[in-house]
Amino acid sequence: MSMACPPNSFAYVIKTGDTFFSLAQRYNTTVAALISANPLVDPNRLQIGQTICIPRQPIYPPCPEGNYYTIKTGDTLYSLARFYNVSLDDLIEANPGINPDNLRVGQVICIPLATPPIACPPGTAVYTIQAGDTFYRLARRFNVSIDALIRANPNVDPDALLIGQVICVPVEES
Repeated sequence: MSMACPPNSFAYVIKTGDTFFSLAQRYNTTVAALISANPLVDPNRLQIGQTICIPRQPIYPPCPEGNYYTIKTGDTLYSLARFYNVSLDDLIEANPGINPDNLRVGQVICIPLATPPIACPPGTAVYTIQAGDTFYRLARRFNVSIDALIRANPNVDPDALLIGQVICVPVEES
């Protein structure tokens, strides 16, 4: 079974004698970064043959919803906060240890889910965004038009969906 590692990390199979401390030293990262990249792994109970993810950067953000973003040329935390509709403070808080004034291309950050609770109007149902969801796929799955989805979610950017985000999906009246 192959495992999907977060961006800017790679899969590694535990060998005899491996510890998070020794792996952090060997791969120029930190124990904290290893723990963040492997939230379900108990560092005190590593099993030989177990696969973990090794981050390629020393500071790696914990990201409960898994909304990782890799910094591109021209990105600023301000522009990312506006694009994903989260506050700049929430973005900085979700990424302890990064220098907001010195983002590096290729650096991985976490986009926190900071959307307010949503009340869907009559004729729509609440839906929670899953990995891989797009308005196109949701329109096909729920047999509605993309325009109807956009109209039901005026404050949602279809190009900036986050895992765990709640949207409204029009439902056919029967």
